[in-house]
Amino acid sequence: MATDWFPLWLSLRVAGLSTLIALLLSLWCAWLFSAKTFKGRNVLDAIVTLPLVLPPTVLGYYLLVLLGRNSPLGRLYEWVFGQPLVFTWQAAVVAALLHAAPLLIKFSTAALESVPRRYPKAARSLGASEWRTFWQVSLPLAWNQVLAATAIAFARSLGDFGITIMVAGNIPGRTQTISVAIYDAVEAGNGAAARVLVLVISAVALSSIWLANRLGRISLGKAA
Repeated sequence: MATDWFPLWLSLRVAGLSTLIALLLSLWCAWLFSAKTFKGRNVLDAIVTLPLVLPPTVLGYYLLVLLGRNSPLGRLYEWVFGQPLVFTWQAAVVAALLHAAPLLIKFSTAALESVPRRYPKAARSLGASEWRTFWQVSLPLAWNQVLAATAIAFARSLGDFGITIMVAGNIPGRTQTISVAIYDAVEAGNGAAARVLVLVISAVALSSIWLANRLGRISLGKAA
């Protein structure tokens, strides 16, 4: 029996899009956490960290409540795009984003906080704004570490199962990602298909980890 490669291509698309959104979100949050002291910072940090410790089914339930057809966000999405968000591949992107973004935000914040303070301080003393200092001084110095964290976030979003199956479902040819397809193949007793998909996703994950380690070593070399 031929292997259905749709779950792999869908997973790569979902992971790529969710990682891009997570990267943009993490840069903003990292700038906010590393450069600003504001009231409620610890509360916001706790909210960002919460998805890392909650069970995926709980996170999936939250998304169903927030994005379902009866919710304000769900109705707004349906009004704009003409279809519900839940049980679509776009919902899988949201699920993967929730799975990967908190980790990327924490790593990106740590990378920016590791930049020696003398560099941004010197930039500000020369008249650079906080925003310009971030983009032209702090971020370039931490960029390899941020990219390493992005590679890990991609692998993490690629392998999401619990949140995805709750908000995107398991619709072959539409919303079935590779992790869901593996579960489906095991349940159906199709060991051959499960093994192929497991090997493929393992290879992609290993490649992402190798890239993250490579970028991390480059970053350490520059720091030395």
